[in-house]
Amino acid sequence: MKTSSPSPSTEASVSPEDQGVERPYLRLATQIGHLLVQKGIKVGERLPSERTLADHFEVSRTAVREAIIALELQGMLEVRGGSGAYVVQLPSATGSTARAGAGAPFMPSAGPGPFELLRARCLIESEIAAVAAETRKDSDLDLIFEALADMRLHMDDKALNEAADRRFHLRIAESTGNSVLLQMVTAMWDQAKSPVWAKIDQHFHTTALRVSSQEDHQRIFDALMKRDPQAARAAMRAHLERVIQEFAQAWR
Repeated sequence: MKTSSPSPSTEASVSPEDQGVERPYLRLATQIGHLLVQKGIKVGERLPSERTLADHFEVSRTAVREAIIALELQGMLEVRGGSGAYVVQLPSATGSTARAGAGAPFMPSAGPGPFELLRARCLIESEIAAVAAETRKDSDLDLIFEALADMRLHMDDKALNEAADRRFHLRIAESTGNSVLLQMVTAMWDQAKSPVWAKIDQHFHTTALRVSSQEDHQRIFDALMKRDPQAARAAMRAHLERVIQEFAQAWR
């Protein structure tokens, strides 16, 4: 599971393939900015609810969540825990900001949105876990368990816990004996280093989330140990779907 990441530089998080790609959440962020101007919403006022925006633009609430994070990174919105998102500055008709003295708004790097990435991981890693349950060797289990133990050992250290978390998932992919699957999982984890991911993680990552993830990972390991592909698939899917739900909950 990926739940946190140090804030990387924008340049480091953009791959050559991503340059020039218009991500849906960035397009939606621009549309929301224009809507605020059209409706005459002023600086200091609260943004319409995610449900209202989702209905207006005919998109999912998670798509709106990603767009709000992008607008927060641009400095247009401020997300206040337990209250919602408030307008800090507005784009003008030319795209510049309305707040006095504000420079050009920062646009986060165009990597995949957090929910887009998590859903891809849910599909792919669930099947990988099922394959791993049948192909893994005892030596693979030793390496997977080592990562699981490190996660528990570093429950109170977010960075070290994350490193062990990553290693746990990569070891499972490696145990399939398929180098392409390992490359796919590695690539997905590498993409979870964008400013958008870091910001949403900042809002929703908690120690309780790490504890729940530890329990999820234990269930995945138990299924691998029993060579039960159905249980391994279900445990991995349940784990990543729960992370999606955590990131989609109301603003704290």
